[in-house]
Amino acid sequence: MASRRPDSFDGLGYRGRDDPLYGASYPVRSAGAPAEPQHHHWVTTPPDIPGSRNLYAAERTPLHDEPLGEPGGPGAAAGWDAPQPGVPPAGRSVWGHGGDQLNRFAGFGIGLVSLFTENVLAHPCIVFRRQCQVNYHARCYHLTPFSTVAVMYSITKAQGPKALWKGMGSTFIVHGVTLGAEGIISEFTPLPRELPHRWSWKQLAGHLLLKGLTAVVAMPFYCASLIETVQSEIVRDESSAGLLDCVREGLTRLLGVGAPHSRRLLPLSCLLLPAALHAILRYAISASVQRAALWLHQRGRKQRHDPANPLDAYFPELAAAWAGSLVADVILFPLETALHRLGLQGTRTIIDATDGVVATGNGGSPLVLPVNTQYDGFADCLHAIRRKEGGAGFYRGFGALATQYALHGALLAAARTLLRLLLLEGKAS
Repeated sequence: MASRRPDSFDGLGYRGRDDPLYGASYPVRSAGAPAEPQHHHWVTTPPDIPGSRNLYAAERTPLHDEPLGEPGGPGAAAGWDAPQPGVPPAGRSVWGHGGDQLNRFAGFGIGLVSLFTENVLAHPCIVFRRQCQVNYHARCYHLTPFSTVAVMYSITKAQGPKALWKGMGSTFIVHGVTLGAEGIISEFTPLPRELPHRWSWKQLAGHLLLKGLTAVVAMPFYCASLIETVQSEIVRDESSAGLLDCVREGLTRLLGVGAPHSRRLLPLSCLLLPAALHAILRYAISASVQRAALWLHQRGRKQRHDPANPLDAYFPELAAAWAGSLVADVILFPLETALHRLGLQGTRTIIDATDGVVATGNGGSPLVLPVNTQYDGFADCLHAIRRKEGGAGFYRGFGALATQYALHGALLAAARTLLRLLLLEGKAS
């Protein structure tokens, strides 16, 4: 079938070469070239939108008052041979644009793997660690990952997979409450949510105060989430359990209404200072270690940093964040143990036995234990743990923390290896 396109149609402006709008919209880009129409391929690349990211490396969006043919414009230096916005530079292979798409996909995938590992896959380790921290009856402290994994397997085998995945929804609610409280407080107060590149001591103090106030606001909901994560599945009532139980229990404890608890229940005023102290110290240690790790990485590199390479753009920050969280959790583990015991005291919570499954009664039911602590406050809790359990009592369940970060680091290393193989395959093709 014959083509209906006129012979003079080249895709640039079928309205006519004499149309004044055509000449105004497309000025001559070469300063020394004659002002006659230039014929191109009839399929053109759309112009770049100012402010968008559809640019290649070392290119920029032309300004509105900077025509392409004037001095300072992209086309003034080399005429039509200069790289134009939206058009790949000369010598760039087709894989370059695909590499940009691959880099964006790789960054999204790496971040998703890190978040999934930190908040979902590591949740059984968090549950067992908290159970060990509040179980002062246990003979085994689980200081290594080997005993931790064995008991976690026995609990899962006896109670089912849900035994170590309980309370995961409440942890997300606590994260949401923390983020919302931080945003609201920073919006209505002069406390900065983010520190500038060059900060002052006043800004740093305000930023740390914001972190402490956020932890204080989220403390009632954190205590409710703590109960859901450590309570045994054997005594849990599935018919009355709901997703928003964490919010309801948190408001109940904050307002002092609802079913009466034991007299050993500490008021929230006794928990505010330890919670704020833990949040501030954890953030300060984690941020400091993260900055130090990034500085050491940049200083120790022998090659120039390539921002287009996802291995250089994403993994150093993820590895630094992993190291910062690890160091902060290890240093503050004793403080977290005392905080969890104080938050759980007087709530009549029954937990799983962390020494393993014991056959009792008819059949083989796992042994459960009540939490009956009688601490008068934060200082009394620290003295009682050291006097009755020794220094190792502060690190009950440390093997679960080691397992958690080992799993996180292994998955990050596997994702890095897989991405490197994909990049090598893309370059080869």
